[in-house]
Amino acid sequence: MEGNTLVLSSTLFLDRIGEVAVALHPDRLSWKHIDESKPETEIRFSDVYAVELLSCGLIHDPTWSADNFLQNSANKMHRFIVHGYIRQQEHSSPWVLLEYTFGHKDLKVCLAWVEQLKASIKNGVRRPKSLWVIVHPLCGKGNGPKTWERVAPIFSHAEVQTKVTVTQRAGHAYDMIASTSDEELRSFDGVVTVGGDGLFNEVLNGLLASRHKAPYPPTPNDFNIVGYDDQSQKHGSNDTSNSRSLFIDASGMLPESSYTNEDDEPLLGPSKANGITISKFTSNVGLCQSDQLPSVDFPNDWFGLGMIPAGSTDAIVLSTTGLRDPVTSALQIIQGRKMLLDIAQVVRWKTSPSSTDLPSVRYAASFAGYGFYGDVIQESEKYRWMGPARYDYAGTMVFLKHRSYEAEIAFLEVEKDPVPRSLSNAGIGMRPSKISRKNSDRQICRTNCTICSGTTKSAQHSAGGTITATNNYSEKSKWLRSKGRFLSIGAAIMSCRNERAPDGLVADAHLADGFLHLILIKDCPRPFYLWHLTQLTKRGSDPLKFKFIEHHKTPAFTFVASHDESVWNLDGEIFQACQVSVQVCHGLINLFASGPVV
Repeated sequence: MEGNTLVLSSTLFLDRIGEVAVALHPDRLSWKHIDESKPETEIRFSDVYAVELLSCGLIHDPTWSADNFLQNSANKMHRFIVHGYIRQQEHSSPWVLLEYTFGHKDLKVCLAWVEQLKASIKNGVRRPKSLWVIVHPLCGKGNGPKTWERVAPIFSHAEVQTKVTVTQRAGHAYDMIASTSDEELRSFDGVVTVGGDGLFNEVLNGLLASRHKAPYPPTPNDFNIVGYDDQSQKHGSNDTSNSRSLFIDASGMLPESSYTNEDDEPLLGPSKANGITISKFTSNVGLCQSDQLPSVDFPNDWFGLGMIPAGSTDAIVLSTTGLRDPVTSALQIIQGRKMLLDIAQVVRWKTSPSSTDLPSVRYAASFAGYGFYGDVIQESEKYRWMGPARYDYAGTMVFLKHRSYEAEIAFLEVEKDPVPRSLSNAGIGMRPSKISRKNSDRQICRTNCTICSGTTKSAQHSAGGTITATNNYSEKSKWLRSKGRFLSIGAAIMSCRNERAPDGLVADAHLADGFLHLILIKDCPRPFYLWHLTQLTKRGSDPLKFKFIEHHKTPAFTFVASHDESVWNLDGEIFQACQVSVQVCHGLINLFASGPVV
């Protein structure tokens, strides 16, 4: 068998173990003490993240103890160290770092081992060589810098070059990423955030602002939704006959300048009109001169985004790795473990019913919510002095107010799902959830998920390392409507797990299946809504089983409300809009992660 093929063998000294017979196989490193009948020890190269040649130094014998210094013995020799970790696939437990220091009298022997080991751990995986690390100094009670100090040596051991930037203000990360030239961006293999979901969202929007070339989602006008005014569409193009013919203009997407300071999460600002303004489409978007490097467009197959958790909730990390552990996330980034991640593109047509706006675009990685979700974020702004606890307090205050909002939603029907009984107004207990199944029937997204891996079949790879993904809907797609008073409207792109909701909002949401989960919670008595919220805190429960909740799996939807101050929550960021269109961008980015361990 190939795994038993011997590539290299030597007798070396292992620190605190003694003289060992070391064998290098194609998939692992093994060693056994030469004087004792102890079992063989091995570490697979998939669990090794770095190999370093050390300076000449001491290798201690098995009896070495820090408490018995005078009786300790050690030999001075040339050394190299193997950096690895222990992981347990069947449990959501952090990866634990390990170090094995080997020594030999001959430097050439150590050099040969280091060369062979470095070649073996690559194993065909494209590991990042250069990363831009952006650290939030105030997130999670100031955990950002401390968290980076903890994991920085791991990157150093792995010989990953890092450019580290500590943000100075709200919107700083967005401004830096959006203004970075494509030439400079190509010098990195990816961007890593050390902070919370807000910092990740800020970097995501900065990257995609001018680099994502995609059609608009359908507008509310496509379905003749009451209250929609196409005046804003006229600002975006001279041709309003088909909104889906419009594309994002790389030269015309301008970031908003009105940001406010954030002490926990670097919001793209609770500004009056935050978002990315879209101007008239130009036909030469993305083109470059023959003597220039190709532009950096998304999706592509080489640039990655990573996140090292240091925030208040870290729902994105929990939903993509199953762990809220900085070391585990750092190791997955270093090893180049990448997976495709769906992103929601949110286009705002109008801020308020009476406003005349240019369309603007925002992106969300985990969640877009309205009603209760938006009110909580807005209310929490009044209590910033409370820190992360302000979200619990604001949530309680908003719950007690029990506000509902008149709105109309049109969404694309998924053929495989059964058609609901009715999409008209109904009383409490009259309409079941569209997606109804037992917990045992759920297909949970996990490491090596077969559903998410199918995204590669629907994406076409083109020259230059770019990917062209197709929409999940067409002109012949069937769109359904729901109209009434809603306590909340949520669109979950992933499970949205967090410490308060261990299974997340939608336990079986997938990271790269091309769909979002649209959750419409109709106006109902306060105890009913409380029952729904308490179910979110229980592992194995189904918080969407209630008859006043509609649950639709869809790639796109539109929303219209007729009242002022309609506030959305995008990954924890405030976004004011009364008319929006949302679509899933299938596998838009590569995330440094291997999928949740559940």
